[in-house]
Amino acid sequence: MTTNPSTISKKEAPPAGGWGSLKGIASVLFRERASPAVLETLASQNKAGGHMCTSCAWGKPADPHVFEFCENGAKATIWDLTIDRCTPGFFAQHSVTELRGWSDYDLEMQGRLTEPLRYDAVTDKYLACSWQEAFDGIGQELKALDPKSVVFYTSGKASLETSYLFGLFGRFYGHNNFPDSSNMCHETTSVGLKKVIGSAVGTCVLEDFDHCDAIFYFGQNPGSNSPRFLHPLQEAVKRGCKIITFNPVREAGLVQFINPQSPVEMLTGHGTDLSHMYLQVRPGGDIAALMGLCKHVLAVDDSRQAAGQPGVLDREFIAQHTDGLEAFAASARAAEWAEIEAVSGLVRADIEQAAEVYIAAERVIGVYGMGLTQHVHGSQCIGLFVNLLLLRGNIGRQGAGMSPVRGHSNVQGQRTVGISEKPELVPLDKLAGMFDFEPPREKGLTTVDACEGILDGSVRGFVSLGGNFVRAIPEREAMEKAWRAMALTVNIATKLNRSHLVHGRSAYLLPCLARPEEDVQASGSQSVSIEDTFSHIYGSIGKRTPASGHLLSELAIVAGMAKATLPVHPKWQWDDWVGDYSVVRDLIEETYPEEFRDFNARMFDKGGFYRGNKARERTWETDSGKAEFTDPTVMSALGVGDAPGRYHLITMRSNDQFNTTIYGFSDRLRGLEGSRAILLINPADMSRAGLKEGDLVSLVSDAGDDVHREVPGLRVTSFNLPNGCVGGYYPEMNVLIPLWYHDQASKTPASKGVPVRIQAAVQA
Repeated sequence: MTTNPSTISKKEAPPAGGWGSLKGIASVLFRERASPAVLETLASQNKAGGHMCTSCAWGKPADPHVFEFCENGAKATIWDLTIDRCTPGFFAQHSVTELRGWSDYDLEMQGRLTEPLRYDAVTDKYLACSWQEAFDGIGQELKALDPKSVVFYTSGKASLETSYLFGLFGRFYGHNNFPDSSNMCHETTSVGLKKVIGSAVGTCVLEDFDHCDAIFYFGQNPGSNSPRFLHPLQEAVKRGCKIITFNPVREAGLVQFINPQSPVEMLTGHGTDLSHMYLQVRPGGDIAALMGLCKHVLAVDDSRQAAGQPGVLDREFIAQHTDGLEAFAASARAAEWAEIEAVSGLVRADIEQAAEVYIAAERVIGVYGMGLTQHVHGSQCIGLFVNLLLLRGNIGRQGAGMSPVRGHSNVQGQRTVGISEKPELVPLDKLAGMFDFEPPREKGLTTVDACEGILDGSVRGFVSLGGNFVRAIPEREAMEKAWRAMALTVNIATKLNRSHLVHGRSAYLLPCLARPEEDVQASGSQSVSIEDTFSHIYGSIGKRTPASGHLLSELAIVAGMAKATLPVHPKWQWDDWVGDYSVVRDLIEETYPEEFRDFNARMFDKGGFYRGNKARERTWETDSGKAEFTDPTVMSALGVGDAPGRYHLITMRSNDQFNTTIYGFSDRLRGLEGSRAILLINPADMSRAGLKEGDLVSLVSDAGDDVHREVPGLRVTSFNLPNGCVGGYYPEMNVLIPLWYHDQASKTPASKGVPVRIQAAVQA
């Protein structure tokens, strides 16, 4: 079976929100035959006493809207609460080899997994097994492996409580191999921001958007990835804030928004124009664009100073709180406008006009997403963005700061409670005292390191707490071949996906509760907690009847594996921790007392409780003790430059997906309907390449490493993109990304500027 329409239709992209958003939700409600209980769940979603959305990590306001969910959040909840079931009977009918030929969409459409499964090599099928059989088998395999050869991966959805115990399990076992989905998207933030301001996360809180005068916006698409962000953006614009957007794709979510909760806007079809300026920067051109902005700010300051007028820099802030301005300012002044224009793809006048908005604004927020982080020099992009904000003191005060927008609902929180391959970021001495063991001290494996270890055979086991790792990583074809040589693969999941079908010699598929479902343990019904992109912590309560009586919570599954793997220890109280999650929260508070003070008492505070951020208080935990201006070594963030016939591919998510989960085949906000097997390219580039609308082509890697990587069968589709840029859907295009093509500092795959060539389809 495969479902992926072969044709694509195009129409004018509508505004974000509006009736299209409601139709998108309704289509999934109808397809999944949702019960009235699902509607009740949506009504309390992201509110006190309800469950926290499993989609993005956007903040939950203290005073929520009537409906505090977006199109993607609703789809995620409906998807979890489908009535369809993927039972052992399904696996009895289909071999794993057969299922590998199914599409991502068709695999997940089989519904919720209902019982634990183990892979049987003789029949090439997953067979039902008991939980104890699964735990014993996993424990036996893990005990036979060198702990350093095993990876514990997390997808970003697991709660703080589960993540904390998963981290303990791995360290009790003997490794720091904790890559998570952050490694594939925002690890550049954790590394880049940490270096220059001492904080691995953004400095803003949700209320800052009520007070900013300008928002400089790089490489993030709220329409598809965090639609609830559109509400504060709309309100900011209505009170006079100016949004300056830098993005290769002209996304509807940053052009106009029709608020689905406004009867007037819905009835009239008139929304709010969002971006004051929309500058379609070339892939990798962000460093150049930011250098141009800083260059103009410095030039205006020089001019005013020379004329005896007040300058535009915040000199008091710079003198007290920063280091390194002189070296950076010299580089910015020396930068040539011709190079800035060529690399950014923008004209000087537009960059200067944007810089004038920055100069005129008293309080500025910098927003960015993976368009800034997923480059070979993504860390330098972040450094330049911080430079821009530091020039006028726009970090550490109300209505100003840096605000990266995180993806998975708890990806930031998992890092907070110890899911990190970097031992210096985890209070190992504290854990050693609390649990009477000696933690491993050596650095663990990142996502890229883990993939390299699987390829060379040094990684022998892989335990995945959620996610679709094999589908999400670069170098997919080589990785899938090497994956099957591992001794053990374990996947904790709610639905079937491709990663479950690319397995080790011993493989287990363990079905868990979804967050909206009730989790009953020995002490009664349990709640869990998550952290949003603004470092606020929220309690979440599931109330729906579980999809199967055989399901266990993620926390119970982690504990079950740990008990079967580790020796008995008087301080490792797995049964107590499963029986009452508040005990786990007490452990988190003991481990991180400053961030999680009175954790259990505060977890259901309206709007969550803030765990704090030193950089927001202008306390800089950097090497110099100050915020650091950085001097870029390159003007382009790309790792492979321009060449005749070479294009730079940006991987994109549609309006009808969340990460690797494909809800359908409508990319409504780009005016595209139907097939995902498309190549987006601007009409001028299409003409220069001798291509016509609808031509069938392949994309091939042009990374210069002599490895053949190809995605065939793509339909040429004209689209508004910068020259030399092509677009295609994630995760289908991941096969074109070399494993070595990643940010130099963080090893985040450089998915927003992949060097490729277009190859005509071979005629039969």
